[in-house]
Amino acid sequence: MKKGESVTNPSLDDFEKAREVISQIAIETPIIRNSFLSDLTGQEIYLKCENLQRTGAYKVRGAMNRLSKLTEPERKRGVVAASAGNHAQGVALAAKRLGIKATIFMPIGASIPKHEATLNYGADVVLTGSIFDETLAAALRFTQESKAVFIPPFDDLDIITGQGTVALEISEQYPEFENVIACVGGGGLIAGVASATKQIAKSQTRDVKVFGVQAEMAAAYPESLKQGKPVEVKVRPTIADGIAVAKPGEIPFEIIKENVDEIVTVTEDEIAQAMVMLLERAKQVVEPGGAVGVAALMAGKIKPTGPTVVTLSGGNIDPLLLQRVIRHGLAASDRYTNVSVMLPDRPGQLVRTAEAVADAGANVVEVLHTRHGNGLQISEVELNLSVETRNRAHRDSLIESLKKAGLNPSLHDD
Repeated sequence: MKKGESVTNPSLDDFEKAREVISQIAIETPIIRNSFLSDLTGQEIYLKCENLQRTGAYKVRGAMNRLSKLTEPERKRGVVAASAGNHAQGVALAAKRLGIKATIFMPIGASIPKHEATLNYGADVVLTGSIFDETLAAALRFTQESKAVFIPPFDDLDIITGQGTVALEISEQYPEFENVIACVGGGGLIAGVASATKQIAKSQTRDVKVFGVQAEMAAAYPESLKQGKPVEVKVRPTIADGIAVAKPGEIPFEIIKENVDEIVTVTEDEIAQAMVMLLERAKQVVEPGGAVGVAALMAGKIKPTGPTVVTLSGGNIDPLLLQRVIRHGLAASDRYTNVSVMLPDRPGQLVRTAEAVADAGANVVEVLHTRHGNGLQISEVELNLSVETRNRAHRDSLIESLKKAGLNPSLHDD
């Protein structure tokens, strides 16, 4: 899109044609009702499980649609992409399906599962750059040198159209929906979903609302919408790295400005809690960026009226990160409590502490007993306990039980 040029929304016919193309590679993911969220909000809440999509994310939809539009000379030159994960896998698989050579640039710190998956889809992978901007710069240099076709992750109308096919499935699988919630990074997914959703609603002479959710640590859209143009923000470290984009895409921004009703942000704790809920209650493994819509509902930042569909955009998460996120999410929900107790260095004190924990009905997960530390007297030891608790009330009863036993506990953040 050239500067000053207006953006034309893809038509419903464009979305239908894209759906036919991507059906060669993408699956129609299920929609499932979530009782926990429905009870919490008082509305019917359904989950659109793009975490179950091939490659584990919706990105393959846009990649397949974009690559299918390449001319024969362009296909012979091959394609290039820069991505830390989901876009990389989507482009790699689509290229393999169409017989196109793909070169994917990934940051040196990219997760091992995503790196291995991209290789397994047949792409050449180049690990370069300690931050994504360096990786992108390398990919663009390679594109110029090789004359290959660069495939952007979101700032492209064909990418947006392919990703918007999610909305067609939602309207067929759950026609009663009145609200759609989707994650927002650069804006490709929600731009496509919002455009298709609003057109479907208009054709049925009814109103449907579209909500977007960003991670608080990487929230470029609220400020951009406020200023009426894409602006760059400083991205702080976030577990939702899949949607950590410093500046909105020009094309999705224009579509979002016209079609999205509201964009909210969620904290790291809220994202972690949503991921734990999805694991426990919905039996769905969802990456942090894919769980932000659920996080917004749980935190009361979106209060929909009427049947609502939340898109779980991806399920690609490193097992080690998942382990840390689960622990963090449990701590944020007061279900994993870290407590420190100073004890006199004499026999029986550990038993005394254990009995107080047992009296509160709590379960000790881990114990660290140390005589060496800053501030410790020669006759003191520090006992650090990691304890399973049910909720905040149970955590408080644990603290009271320890105090009743004559101990002086203090809480620590996870």
